[in-house]
Amino acid sequence: MYRYQASDAMLNSRIMEAIHPNARFVIYYWGADERLHSNPIHKHSFFEACYVLGGTGTYTDNGRTYALKSGTLFLSRPGATHQILTEDGLSLLFVAFEPDEARTDPDTLSAFRALADAERVCVEDGSRTPTALLWESLLLRDEERHNLPESAVAPAASALLLSFLGLFGEQSSSLKAGMPRDNMVLRRAKLYIRDNLSKPLPLPEMAAMLNVSERHLSRLFSGGIHESFTGYIRRERVREAARLLNESELPIKEIAEMAGFSSVHYFSRTFASMMHAPPGVFRRRARSASSAHAE
Repeated sequence: MYRYQASDAMLNSRIMEAIHPNARFVIYYWGADERLHSNPIHKHSFFEACYVLGGTGTYTDNGRTYALKSGTLFLSRPGATHQILTEDGLSLLFVAFEPDEARTDPDTLSAFRALADAERVCVEDGSRTPTALLWESLLLRDEERHNLPESAVAPAASALLLSFLGLFGEQSSSLKAGMPRDNMVLRRAKLYIRDNLSKPLPLPEMAAMLNVSERHLSRLFSGGIHESFTGYIRRERVREAARLLNESELPIKEIAEMAGFSSVHYFSRTFASMMHAPPGVFRRRARSASSAHAE
């Protein structure tokens, strides 16, 4: 039914990170072993989750032993000594991962830190849980028409890793409800800014559009991305101008207008301050570097 070796190879070659709007995960390895044998006592500095598809055995975690059978899911936490023992082998799926602290939102990161200390490490009869169903959906099957489309594999992998919070931990109310409202407001604001850089983007107008106060919107930027509202807009305007300078032949005056600068003088001064070179010099350097790379 399942193509274990092919599934193992596919996941390890394609999904070595998992990205979600709220989190990014570093994945160290996947496993799809049709007959895994006993291993020695060991520990990891990261999470390792496992799902038993067949066979029997035991799992010992920090001195406590759990029975393993088809449908059992278990989690090895960072720093926990653990061991799998089996006489006849286990059909086992496993994944080793950890959240990227720099690119995971505080609520999700806090939930995974709590998961590292959680007492629930083993779930029996979990074959109908969302975690198990997501995991099995990632496997390649004998009949290719039953495989997930390639474009769906990465999102399913992200959903699988996040599902461990609900299966083994105490998922926070904000995570259960989805993205907190403040995160949604900040995300909408950033997307609107990026899509409308050529326009004036005054704080009062943005706040009214998002149905929040000016003070609250300003606080979302300073607290959420540690940058002021105006500072973020300025940086995005310069980023867009740098892209246009590098990728187009447009005159500098037109680029300044497209990036939303009120004058060429203000554009040149702001760009030079942030990019350490005036627009014309930046363009020449970028073209020179591109030509050298092509050679």
